[in-house]
Amino acid sequence: MTTSPGEVTVLLHALRQGDRGAGDKLFPLVYSELHRLARAYMRRERPNHTLQPTALINEAYMRLAQASVDWQNRAHFIGVAATAMRRILVDHARAHMAAVRGGEFQQVEWTEALGLPAERSEELIALDEALHQLEKLDARQAKLIELRYIGGLSFEEAADVLEISPRTAKRDWAMARLWLFRVMKRKNGETA
Repeated sequence: MTTSPGEVTVLLHALRQGDRGAGDKLFPLVYSELHRLARAYMRRERPNHTLQPTALINEAYMRLAQASVDWQNRAHFIGVAATAMRRILVDHARAHMAAVRGGEFQQVEWTEALGLPAERSEELIALDEALHQLEKLDARQAKLIELRYIGGLSFEEAADVLEISPRTAKRDWAMARLWLFRVMKRKNGETA
C-alpha cells in the first residue's frame, strides 16, 4: 500500500484532536515500519524472550495512540515509537530481573535449565541508563544510538527520522558510540 507522507501527518493531527477513527486508519499505514523496528529491537533481546514483535508493536501503538503529543509527521511518529518500544523492553527487563532476584517467587537454585540468563536484561538496563545520561548531554546522539543500535535503522533511515543529513548522522554516530563505549566500560568495571 502506497501512502503519501502527508496522509500520515493528517491522520496524526486528527488523532491528536481526539479523532479515534484516525487511529484505526493510521495503524495499517505505519505497521510495516513499526514491525521492522520491533524485529530489530527483539534481535537484541535474550533468546526465548516472552515478548514477540507483534505484542511489542501493539503495546507501543496503544501508548502512542493515547499520548498527548503534538505529532509533526511520520518520521516524528516513528522516532517516538522507537522510544516507546525501548521503554517497554526496559520495563520488561526490569520485571525479569526482579523475578530472577526473587520477586514474588521463592528462591531456587539457578541453573540454565530453570530459566534464561539474566545478562541480556542487565545489558539492556545498563544501556538504557547510559542513553539517559547521553540524552542529557546530546539528545540527538542518544536518539541516533537508539534508532541505529537498538532499532536497527540504517544511517539514511535514522537521519530521516531525526531530520538531519546521513553525513551528520554518521558523525554523530561515531561520537556517540565512543562516548557510550567509555560509559559502558566504566559500568562493567564497577561491577567486576
